[in-house]
Amino acid sequence: MYTINDLAMMTGLTTRTLRNYLKLGVLNGEKLDGSWRFTDEEIEAFFADAGVKQSMRANRHAVIYDFLADTSKKANRACVILDFAVTDEEGREISAFFCGKINRDGADITFSCGRDRGLSRVILSGSEDSVADILRAYYGER
Repeated sequence: MYTINDLAMMTGLTTRTLRNYLKLGVLNGEKLDGSWRFTDEEIEAFFADAGVKQSMRANRHAVIYDFLADTSKKANRACVILDFAVTDEEGREISAFFCGKINRDGADITFSCGRDRGLSRVILSGSEDSVADILRAYYGER
């Protein structure tokens, strides 16, 4: 199960926006011990909504645009786009890996993921070392 912070990290949407989607019934989940929790199925249904897809796409593009527009970087930074031609189940596993790894390590990474028609896209932006470490972890575990 995923938390609202996990979902915010994956989508690029704020927790406030996600709570609004909950109120509107676009996003479904369960509140356990005062915290929202979401299953893979609930997240898939949320990702399938046309309005949500558009918002997520805009936020993913913003991660890339912000990286390119920032010309005052004081340290090495990296932005990586990974496209995986995978099943929905494999896409969920990929999202879970990156989300879990970033949460556990507290890495300096902006993370976004999305799935559409058999393609899972992951965008990582952050310190060069953090991005390299998470990529090594992902490809080392495969």
